[in-house]
Amino acid sequence: MRKIPPLRALQIFEAAARLQHFSRAAQELCITQSAVSHQVRQLEEHFALPLFQREGRSLRLTDKGEQLFQETARIFNELGELNQRFLGEKPEALRLVVYSSFAVKWLIPRLSEFRRSHPEIQVRLDMITEDPVLSHSSADMFITGQQNQKGYWQQLLHAERLIPVCSPELINSGDKLDLDWLSTQQLLTVDEGPLGLDWQRWFEHNQLVGPEERQQQLFSHVLMAIEAAIAGQGVALASDFMVLDDIAKQRLMALPFAGIDTGFEFNFLCKQRRLQEPAIAAFVHWLTQQG
Repeated sequence: MRKIPPLRALQIFEAAARLQHFSRAAQELCITQSAVSHQVRQLEEHFALPLFQREGRSLRLTDKGEQLFQETARIFNELGELNQRFLGEKPEALRLVVYSSFAVKWLIPRLSEFRRSHPEIQVRLDMITEDPVLSHSSADMFITGQQNQKGYWQQLLHAERLIPVCSPELINSGDKLDLDWLSTQQLLTVDEGPLGLDWQRWFEHNQLVGPEERQQQLFSHVLMAIEAAIAGQGVALASDFMVLDDIAKQRLMALPFAGIDTGFEFNFLCKQRRLQEPAIAAFVHWLTQQG
């Protein structure tokens, strides 16, 4: 006879761990919060170790709790997929978590090709601005700066290189595109938080005196700076691969100034064990063919 933990307690624990909240787990499962607490406590007694670390009103999984959550999430997800197959239900859409800039400027314009090749596979995009928590409960696939994550297969998509770009309309006939010209232009500057201002990094990298504050227009996101550049409002720094289409369609032009390699990498990640699933395998094959 198999020795297994109490299944109901495992189901409730998985919901509480995924949502990081007992009351939200109770709402999802249509039970009381005290019932969630009771079942989690029963599971902790079964394993004779704590699964959550309670810090005031917040919850954090212990190391053993995290291990148990990853395995129970996998098992319940596989049971859900098995149930769908036996009932003949249509599989849910693949969930892809992706940076908003990567999605808008690179991925979305190309997705129609994937849909034409694989009309049976739906892909749901969830856009982010910061690295996500990697778990099956968050998404099936990720495009992120994270790398070398245990249990995940990884493929480098692009190494970030920032290049100066502007609208062709910003340049007058006979303009000499040199540093003197650049000093007369509005610099569309992205505040990258802990990394600082992108144009300030560019000047430091090229050992040049930084621009005056009045020369800079600040943005909180690179997408806004790129759109401002397209509108002819100044010069932006953009990831070279993200503006390929804009340059090809003459909405932007690459200026003859040095680019900078930021060291940031856009990586595709999915669970190693799921790499052979037909839908994920098809998406990975298509993605890696995009160059």
